[in-house]
Amino acid sequence: MMSPRRRRTYVLGAAASAALAGTAALATLTPAASATERPGAPKPTVVLVHGGFADASNWNGVIKKLHKDGYPVIAPANPLRGLPTDAPYIASVLKSVKGPIVLVGHSYGGAVITNAAAGNPNVKALVYVAAFVPDKGEKLGDLIQRYPGSEIQAALNEVPFTNADGSTGIDLYLKADRLRDVFAADLPKRDTELMAAEQRPFSASSFADETASAAWRTIPSWGVVAGADKSIPPALERFEYQRANSRITEVPGASHVVMISHPDVVGRVIEQAATATR
Repeated sequence: MMSPRRRRTYVLGAAASAALAGTAALATLTPAASATERPGAPKPTVVLVHGGFADASNWNGVIKKLHKDGYPVIAPANPLRGLPTDAPYIASVLKSVKGPIVLVGHSYGGAVITNAAAGNPNVKALVYVAAFVPDKGEKLGDLIQRYPGSEIQAALNEVPFTNADGSTGIDLYLKADRLRDVFAADLPKRDTELMAAEQRPFSASSFADETASAAWRTIPSWGVVAGADKSIPPALERFEYQRANSRITEVPGASHVVMISHPDVVGRVIEQAATATR
């Protein structure tokens, strides 16, 4: 018969063995931390830059996911006055952020971040969402004609305006009866009616401006292809992302505003980029 002392020793030993086995099983089931991720390292700030005809509210669903997962987020207003104005403005916002940054651009916002991130060592990753990703010297007006499929030009409403120097500029809007089809076909009609009424003017000069810098040549990037995009052809998105050596995620059936219709997918890509830079 086992003595009380030996019985107590046996029970404690068995409990310790079980605990170790449980820990081993948990380690098997739990994905290992990324080799570049340090436990307890602060999460980078995610800066979200919207594109033409839009405002920062387009990122609402993505922001909710990022906040839930503990990421600090800034979604500044993109002026939409052309690259010579917009890129320096966003660059100034980036300079105000302390610590590492994951910089995200949608549509025209992709061209803005490509220029704005250049020379900023805090920008650790670029994420392009149904975006333009121009190289140095390229113009968006030329890029969008590289592949067929964009229906945006036929949907435009051109509105002249007077610049501060007295010259005439052209603002672009999407015709209310065409916005849903070419811009947001996978959203409810009631939502696209609001988008049509609230859209922001987008300077036509944006398509003629030359890209001054291509930050994706030195900063790792991720790209989201909107599979049913009628604004920027999916083929152009794939070409740009492949050229930039981006890690590509495709969302079949998604419209140009994929970050609104599929916020969890876009948020997950952003978090993958954030994890890879920590």
